[in-house]
Amino acid sequence: MFHHIHPYPPYIPETARKLIVGTLPPPRFTTGELKIDDVDFCYGSRDGQLWKILDKIFRLDLKFETTAEAIAQREHFLKSRGIGVCDMVASAKRQKVDASDIGMRDVELRDLVAILQQNPKIDTLLFTGGNSKNGPEYFFRRNLKEYNLSLKLISNTVPRIHQFQLPTNERIIRTVSLIAPSGAANRAVGSLKAYKKMKAEFPEKTTIDFRVEQYKPFF
Repeated sequence: MFHHIHPYPPYIPETARKLIVGTLPPPRFTTGELKIDDVDFCYGSRDGQLWKILDKIFRLDLKFETTAEAIAQREHFLKSRGIGVCDMVASAKRQKVDASDIGMRDVELRDLVAILQQNPKIDTLLFTGGNSKNGPEYFFRRNLKEYNLSLKLISNTVPRIHQFQLPTNERIIRTVSLIAPSGAANRAVGSLKAYKKMKAEFPEKTTIDFRVEQYKPFF
């Protein structure tokens, strides 16, 4: 069994009011065997689309390479926009060494509720995926149960929006379940009525363009 350990601690600048919440990077980030166009940072996989989406939204002119400059660009963006990153999974075991969420076993979670209580400015969680098994929202719901808390549905339109109240005060946290920024989620995007409508009107647009429009209001 491969022990898939998250290589990065939570990245939460003092300015953070929002947290991007995923699961964990591909196994090669744990072993340090990065590819030439990976970035050694949160969501740095060359196969992921989050930074490509943010690059389009904010016109960041990001570098996609294994360099200190590429890391610095991302850190500067997150600090300047008040955004942090805190994935749910600290570690997991895998029979097959791949990046699939469903393949994770013996998952150890980060206590995101405790992290929120330690960071009083944060009011929004941006899940990079919905409530499918082993996704970030799925694991966060498990974390909430440890505190006898649950999510209250605010909007059932994709991206679904929930909220909950922290146990130590009256602070309300909003959660937004974005469509995952991965190639594996493209089939789900393709089945959405909104995507089909966009393609009918603008045939040249892609699944990344669709995510750009979905992500923009929340970033």
